[in-house]
Amino acid sequence: MVQQLKPQYTVTWVRQISEIPQAAWDEMALPLTTPFLEWTWLHNMERSGSAVANAGWLPNHLTVWRGTTLVAAAPLYLKSHSYGEFVFDHQWADVANRLGIDYYPKLLGMSPFTPAEGYRFLIAASEDEGLLTDIMVAAIDEFCDRNHISGCHFLYADPEWRTLMEQRGFTRWLHHSYIWQNDGYQTFDDYLARFNANQRRNIKRERKSLEKAGLRIEPIVGEAIDRVTCSQMYDFYADTCDKFGWWGSKYLTRNFFEQLCPDYRHRVVLFAAYSDAVEAPVGMSFCLYKGDRFYGRYWGCGEEYNHLHFNACYYRPIEWAVDHGIKTFAPGAGGRHKKRRGFPAKPNHSLHRFYANRLQKILVDYIDEINRAEQQEIEAINTDLPLKDLN
Repeated sequence: MVQQLKPQYTVTWVRQISEIPQAAWDEMALPLTTPFLEWTWLHNMERSGSAVANAGWLPNHLTVWRGTTLVAAAPLYLKSHSYGEFVFDHQWADVANRLGIDYYPKLLGMSPFTPAEGYRFLIAASEDEGLLTDIMVAAIDEFCDRNHISGCHFLYADPEWRTLMEQRGFTRWLHHSYIWQNDGYQTFDDYLARFNANQRRNIKRERKSLEKAGLRIEPIVGEAIDRVTCSQMYDFYADTCDKFGWWGSKYLTRNFFEQLCPDYRHRVVLFAAYSDAVEAPVGMSFCLYKGDRFYGRYWGCGEEYNHLHFNACYYRPIEWAVDHGIKTFAPGAGGRHKKRRGFPAKPNHSLHRFYANRLQKILVDYIDEINRAEQQEIEAINTDLPLKDLN
């Protein structure tokens, strides 16, 4: 659908990102700190069959053009469920059901299956951000009203962009993630020095257990990441998801992993666990980086080894992060065990607007109470960290 605005701007809704020129999209996405809004990452989600209509993720991207020049864009999806978001809004769906309101489909802004802060509208540097934000919000409101969409939701919002959207009437919902920060560490021992004596001993013991098991973990980067290695990563990922059954979050296809080569492997670090007894990896974790930001995503192993998970997903990536000047490491969703490894709780926010007046009123009336409870949860987590101090 094409909507004419002023003579210089045209709004277009696009059903697949392949319809948008990669260079034009990435001119806006590459300067961002997050890698998860780049064209190749989002395109891979779609062409691999991971974020598609049959999986409950119908791409419905918003673009704004000045003549033939792309000046703004927002990756958006019509969702028929809430899986793969890691912001659990089932209570709002229940309230909507009680009010006789169809909660689904809903319009969602996020990088699919990626609980990492940084979502925002993409806007060309030469353009008026405020004006284009107004145009895009108006287009979203009109689209949702015309199609009887219950609400629009932006997850893991970029902090600065969140302020712009709150000024335009979106409601902030507080959550938390577990984030490691590099406090000037030069070595892994500097990181260890932050812990109290008991936890330092625990981490050293967990690291030593790999050596006793005859295992070593090696990072794989650049051209060493090939299609075969990516397919092995899928096998480990799928096995881990299958172990958790319904809660396994098995959202990505084998094609997604295999298609990382060669177009996106420059962002990827794989941490492969090798045994002296066999040639192939016995386990692997999948991380991404951009600039000084590092992200842990998935992991798995073919055979259970004590503490392999902690080493493949935390200790070895932290060691790599320190060596490569990484400032922050977001290891993925969930798991209070992360705080024992130096990942304190940090706030993140989602943004919401309901188009049913009764549902919107309930959101506005109760969100402050909900956010206060979440803030108390963050503070409680961070008072129980095994660190010498937090200053």
